[in-house]
Amino acid sequence: MKALTTIGLLILSNSFMVIAWYGHLKFAELKWFSKLGIVAIILISWGIALFEYIFQVPANRMGFKENGGPFSLIQLKVIQEVITLIVFAVFTLLVFKTETFRFNHIISFLFLIGAVYFMFKK
Repeated sequence: MKALTTIGLLILSNSFMVIAWYGHLKFAELKWFSKLGIVAIILISWGIALFEYIFQVPANRMGFKENGGPFSLIQLKVIQEVITLIVFAVFTLLVFKTETFRFNHIISFLFLIGAVYFMFKK
């Protein structure tokens, strides 16, 4: 159960991270947002990123083996990176209609899934 909760929190965390890091590129299409300066955009992104930390910190604490969780620190990091890329890919395809998902992207994701497999191999 801790493993699924950790992964769920990491998915939520990374969803907010992707919006904070890349959402402003799409928000620029909104009339009121396009008039904002870079400092305002950074502050809005920080506000969104706060939610990333609200989910990321408990996920890492709960999931870390030394805190009673199922994952080593390295396993947590690899899981988080794969989740980040999956969330980013979904976000990109849904929000940025001009982006395309090509065969080399699929191969890259397969290698990342392989990285997770080998990370958990004894």
